[in-house]
Amino acid sequence: MTPHTPASVRVRAPGKINVFLEVGDVQDDGYHELATAFQAVSLYEEMTATHADGFSLEVSARGPVDVEGVPTDDRNLALRAARLLAQTAGVDRGAHLSIRKAVPVAGGMGGGSADAAAALVACDALWGLGMPTSELGRLAARLGADVPFALMGGTAVGTGRGDELSPALARGRFDWVLVPNEVGMSTPVVYGELDAHRERHAVDIGPAPRVPAVDPDVLHALRQGDAKMLAATLRNDLQAPALHLRPDLARVLERGESSGALAGLVSGSGPTLAFLAADEASAIDLQVTLSAAGLVALHVHGPVPGARVV
Repeated sequence: MTPHTPASVRVRAPGKINVFLEVGDVQDDGYHELATAFQAVSLYEEMTATHADGFSLEVSARGPVDVEGVPTDDRNLALRAARLLAQTAGVDRGAHLSIRKAVPVAGGMGGGSADAAAALVACDALWGLGMPTSELGRLAARLGADVPFALMGGTAVGTGRGDELSPALARGRFDWVLVPNEVGMSTPVVYGELDAHRERHAVDIGPAPRVPAVDPDVLHALRQGDAKMLAATLRNDLQAPALHLRPDLARVLERGESSGALAGLVSGSGPTLAFLAADEASAIDLQVTLSAAGLVALHVHGPVPGARVV
């Protein structure tokens, strides 16, 4: 530690909802080309980075999150992010990272990606690097498809694997009620089920889009800040395979939509469900109704900024 570097840095990074996700056919490298519209929401991972000789990580829960299966070794994306930044910047120091998780684990909301983005921002500040945001973004893209968006936040269109970002204008505030699930889902398994689903129903649904694109009506709804318009255009190509793997989620979706939500959808690869409400008061009513039914229900809003020092 030098006089110019802080003793510790605390960073907050948001989870995300894919308000639109169109998935192309599987590529030769095993990945799918995507077109998605992300919105960062007010459910945050909190990370504190402190100086250390090496690299270490501890994880705890903030709210109803099961962190038992979260790795604390180099399988953890946040630890890999800190090491990558040190290697890139030629830093010979380490960091201890303490994460307090509120975004559901393996829940389709990009919690691990938010942790990685938080690690980049936290260690950049801890070591006094002052690395340009564009360079942090390039490192983020090397770590995972959702990491660049967790760094950027707000609302954005993602193409390629979801990591080629263009900011999207979103006026006003969108209120959501999230229903997480104790049993996480594997993103590769859900994509595999999507491929199988398309093969089974090829006659009915036709081929996957050659070049996925975000529906212009989604971008118009976001620009207008119109929740009803957005509700009519929500789409997630991973929803059908996720519900096929987890039929229990369909019952919760139906309950939310019959309890006042404008619309509901599976967030990313699931199993978290996101219900769009007309406004803040409607979201609070929906949260109360779903909680009374014995479900964990979280009221959040978006868009919010990406990973930031707090």
